[in-house]
Amino acid sequence: MMTSPYNENLDIPSQARAALLEVGNLSAWYGAAQILFDVNLQVGQGEVVALMGRNGAGKSTTLKAIMSLMEKRHGEVHFMGRNISLLSPHEIARLGLGFVPEDRRIFTDLTVNENLEVGRQASRIWPDGTPAPVWTRDKLFTLFPNLGEMPNRLGGRMSGGEQQMLTVARTLMGNPYLILLDEPSEGVSPLLVEQMAQMMMELKSRGVSILLSEQNLHFAQIVSDRAYVLEKGQIRYSGSMAELSSNEEIRRAYLSV
Repeated sequence: MMTSPYNENLDIPSQARAALLEVGNLSAWYGAAQILFDVNLQVGQGEVVALMGRNGAGKSTTLKAIMSLMEKRHGEVHFMGRNISLLSPHEIARLGLGFVPEDRRIFTDLTVNENLEVGRQASRIWPDGTPAPVWTRDKLFTLFPNLGEMPNRLGGRMSGGEQQMLTVARTLMGNPYLILLDEPSEGVSPLLVEQMAQMMMELKSRGVSILLSEQNLHFAQIVSDRAYVLEKGQIRYSGSMAELSSNEEIRRAYLSV
């Protein structure tokens, strides 16, 4: 059983950088094929944590398993001190855990404004009673100027990078405490990658936590505090991003193509 700095009544955290998300011995399967093997990780308040590894290492599966999007899985997932292992995806989202999938999943027949409205949830407070970040369309259009220039454009008429931004913005409309962000730099232009990095630093400055699934080491180095490295569904490295960046042996073994 995992311990948590929060109790079930969501009291004040026992330490300033308390763990918002705790994953213990998480395993998952696609049919008979086991993909994850006893994955353990934590994400603290106001922290960006990179989940790294090659294609097929299990990064996206880990995020899906946390969100209860895998039919067959076992292990424990605690969020804000609450065991969410048996909750459905929509129940988890309502608690303030946002998910930005790699395949975006915007509503192509809705406008930017309408897509954002779909994600709207009420404002939230931290366990100590202070307000959590609140996101409005105006704030998001400041964060994503490209979206502000096309509020009435249909999602299906946007570029891949613009759709990626819209997916993140729609998730933020739910005022999440923590976001699971799957491969945000995949398939977008270098300029949009830079904007994504700036966006993540802004979120971090406002106290939003992020678990980032990513292959792009340079991108992860810019935004992340810590890193986990997955290989064949198992955690092979856990430590600071600075340590990972300087450890050529680990990078060669588990990140090089």
